[in-house]
Amino acid sequence: MGRNIHPAQPFMVVIPARYASTRLPGKPLLDIAGKPMIQRVVEQAMQSRAARVVVATDEARIADIAHALGVTACMTRADHSSGTDRLQEVAQQLGWTDDTIVVNVQGDEPLIPPTVINQVATNLAQQAQASIATLCERIDEVKVVFDQQGLALYFSRAPIPWPRDAFRENQSALPAGFAAYRHIGIYAYRAAFLHRFINWPPAALEQTESLEQLRALANGVHIHVQEACARVPGGVDTEADLQQLRSLLSTHR
Repeated sequence: MGRNIHPAQPFMVVIPARYASTRLPGKPLLDIAGKPMIQRVVEQAMQSRAARVVVATDEARIADIAHALGVTACMTRADHSSGTDRLQEVAQQLGWTDDTIVVNVQGDEPLIPPTVINQVATNLAQQAQASIATLCERIDEVKVVFDQQGLALYFSRAPIPWPRDAFRENQSALPAGFAAYRHIGIYAYRAAFLHRFINWPPAALEQTESLEQLRALANGVHIHVQEACARVPGGVDTEADLQQLRSLLSTHR
């Protein structure tokens, strides 16, 4: 763990940064120890081996920050239903070829390690049978399960799989030796997949769980899952997350 991952081929990073947020309005512009959140995400991505870093946004102020940092900003539609749809618009705007690897780095993860960005891009390049690659890490609550080849079987917001016999006795802890994985919301795609994805209607499971990757599984797409090479801190979803991160970074300036 913590090893440096060298991508097998050049890749692009796209950071979707939508201005509106239900729980934290204007989240990409919120100050974190003297820098707006989007700047911190961009700076982490720029430390990866990406050939290009692009911010995809619907807000001019976010685009201005990207330009000031020397990265491309693509103005995208405000009504995209998912980050994947926003990535496809970027790939189309910039004319990327079908085999271009595009890594989606979430705009609310200002501590994302550059090594895991490299890792997920390398992983997809090495998995010819997969159209998407993503990462996970061991935890005490299961969110993703995958087969012996590392191909995803299912993602959920609920604990999966369900250790029936052990949970009959005690649901507060997983049984000893039980492998549990948290899904990390970083993805690598090939541009060709993005163009296919936007033409599929939302899948029933996707709508039930509010997880867009289930649309890919429902359409027979292979998603390769690998354990992350470095610990990935959680993103900023709530005011409590924001305050905790501000406190952390203010003491490490």
